[in-house]
Amino acid sequence: MTTKSAAAAARATVYGYPRQGPNRELKKAIEGYWKGRVPADALRSASADLRAHSWRQLSDAGITEVPTGDFSYYDHVLDTTVMVGAIPARHRAAVAVDPLDGYFAMARGTQDVAPLEMTKWFDTNYHYLVPELGPDTVFTADSTKQVAELKEALALGLSARPVLIGPVTYLLLAKPAPAVPADFEPLTLLDRLLPVYAEVLADLRAAGAEWVQLDEPALVQDRTPADLNAAARAYRDLGVLTDRPKLLVASYFDRLGEALPVLAKAPVDGLALDFTDAAAANLDDLAAVGGLPGKRLVAGVVNGRNIWINDLEKSLSTLGTLLGLADRVDVAASCSLLHVPLDATTEGDIDPQIRRWLAFAKQKTAEIVTLARGLAQGTDTIIGEIAANRADLAARASSPITRDPAVRARSEAVTDADARRSQPYAERAAAQRSHLGLPLLPTTTIGSFPQTTELRTARADLRAGRIDTAGYERRIKAEIQEVISFQERTGIDVLVHGEPERNDMVQYFAEQLTGYLATQHGWVQSYGTRYVRPPILAGDISRPEPMTVRWTSYAQSLSDRPVKGMLTGPVTMLAWSFVRDDQPLGDTARQVALALRDEVNGLEAAGTSVIQVDEPALRETLPLRAADRPAYLAWATEAFRLTTAGVRPDTQIHTHMCYAEFGDIVQAIDDLDADVISLEAARSHMQVARELAAHGYPREAGPGVYDIHSPRVPSAREAADLLRAGLRAIPAERLWVNPDCGLKTRGWPETRASLENLVTAARAVREELTAS
Repeated sequence: MTTKSAAAAARATVYGYPRQGPNRELKKAIEGYWKGRVPADALRSASADLRAHSWRQLSDAGITEVPTGDFSYYDHVLDTTVMVGAIPARHRAAVAVDPLDGYFAMARGTQDVAPLEMTKWFDTNYHYLVPELGPDTVFTADSTKQVAELKEALALGLSARPVLIGPVTYLLLAKPAPAVPADFEPLTLLDRLLPVYAEVLADLRAAGAEWVQLDEPALVQDRTPADLNAAARAYRDLGVLTDRPKLLVASYFDRLGEALPVLAKAPVDGLALDFTDAAAANLDDLAAVGGLPGKRLVAGVVNGRNIWINDLEKSLSTLGTLLGLADRVDVAASCSLLHVPLDATTEGDIDPQIRRWLAFAKQKTAEIVTLARGLAQGTDTIIGEIAANRADLAARASSPITRDPAVRARSEAVTDADARRSQPYAERAAAQRSHLGLPLLPTTTIGSFPQTTELRTARADLRAGRIDTAGYERRIKAEIQEVISFQERTGIDVLVHGEPERNDMVQYFAEQLTGYLATQHGWVQSYGTRYVRPPILAGDISRPEPMTVRWTSYAQSLSDRPVKGMLTGPVTMLAWSFVRDDQPLGDTARQVALALRDEVNGLEAAGTSVIQVDEPALRETLPLRAADRPAYLAWATEAFRLTTAGVRPDTQIHTHMCYAEFGDIVQAIDDLDADVISLEAARSHMQVARELAAHGYPREAGPGVYDIHSPRVPSAREAADLLRAGLRAIPAERLWVNPDCGLKTRGWPETRASLENLVTAARAVREELTAS
């Protein structure tokens, strides 16, 4: 049994909750607003209803302190930019006229004004909007959103804790504004930013906040002494404020390491720490610094990023150890539950026994509440839950779905030679140029074309039995014909079939591989109103039959120009799935790679000369600590090569990456040994092209000249200017012209106009080169 003081202290809480609503009501309301069908007041009302629904749900489940401020129309980093008044100069007029439209302009851009750059939130598939700062940035406090949402929760009679991005992480996530020298350090603005945070904290205290959580996940990365000194100064200055709520500083995704003693000594009232996976080292590190005497510790012992049930006994053991290290220990998930779907019980197509292994946001909330009760009142009070949990864990461990002897034998037989092309790049490049006959600055797209309402309806009709397979396939063939015809008319050099048959670039393959489970309602936010349903990787992986060969071959039959085969790479198949936690990731990656290798070889055998294996998640999955990266990059690059190395020299292998910081993995990109790589570059003003050049990257590359995550249509002049910037880093004979990413989320009118401008730009620059 635990002590009376522990019983009084132990509470259940979370840092954030899925925003979309049970049926993605937020997505529908926002997109309705963009299209003019939903008035602003209706959008605000629908959003308030969703917030209230989530808070009541959490409270009814036993969460004793609900989070506020984590809700967002688009992105919580953008919300912080608004809170501190760091509006880019190009957006200030729009924000002044209409704050809501100005907010969305920063996120999505307009025809005349570019949006903020977008990149990945640490090592997740969530995208945030990068703050743009400079030496002239003036911060001003605007706590309207934060105060209003706190008051909404308090009005419901709930105990609520506002959650804000901390000032150090906000500055470390920022970049120099476009006109600012690249060597400007946003962290130098800390002393200018802290008074704004002090003002927001005072406003929240006046509105009734007892506690405010300041998230500092950037401190789990390798930090310089200057970074750590900045953190110490920030929480010294905020901690000694008299007009403030109690401060809870939170970190997650990894161990705090050298930042832990800095925060432990700071004059704040509590820390929230992750104790799962790589962050489990926080337990020993916390003991080493003497714990948190007199302070609150919120212990993240339920993994907020995966969907497997918690090991209750293991977590209780961790919590029991932590009781001696803080004045009060509360129980939470390791991070916001934004990164998992809402409710596993809605997945009626998953076997009920397997469904018992799964914990989405609702189930994780129940686990947190159970653990808090066990910590406070003793394990005897949750003996039934522990017994059921133990049985479910044992059932999963012994299930035949998790092990396929043939798959394991094939994986164990892999040799180094299996992951090497038969000829070096220079010889392959010559063979490919001869075989393909492409012009200077060849044009292509990344793969997908608009997923129209008609296509989504056709898939829904097939699932519901309203049309048969033959009717569905006629619709897909008609769409492929239109996509191929448009590309030929436009003058694109290497075509794609447009992927009309695919629901998602990972889910489509997962549904055809053994070992994967697909969800029907497991939506997770990727960015803005873009939601995905990550499949669940539950067992050993194999490819029973071809997955893409038929549709790629059909598309090729419609054109004399090369049509790319399109696959999702092994690392991305893992990163954008919920992976199994019962074996090393590298082992799972090798299984997926071998299954995809069969598909690559099948495409080549069917006559496909250009095959693209997308790996947008290679950088995203990079461990946050440098010491952990070499082992990851070794198996990740091997998995890609294992997928692609079995083809002839004249078969051109492409890969694609987007919306991440690539500079620190350029060597890994080189190690992939792809013949051509296309990368996001439009929003970052060709930064990646310069990084490739600085590395001496020897292969062909297509830094994107069309930002597909914005509805604006780039002019031919704009695309040509970006292309010329790319040429300053990459020789013309190795430069491709393409969009940043796939076109699935765009509409046909903007896609047509943008690609026509892209081809016009490529022709204009090509003429400049041949005339010079």
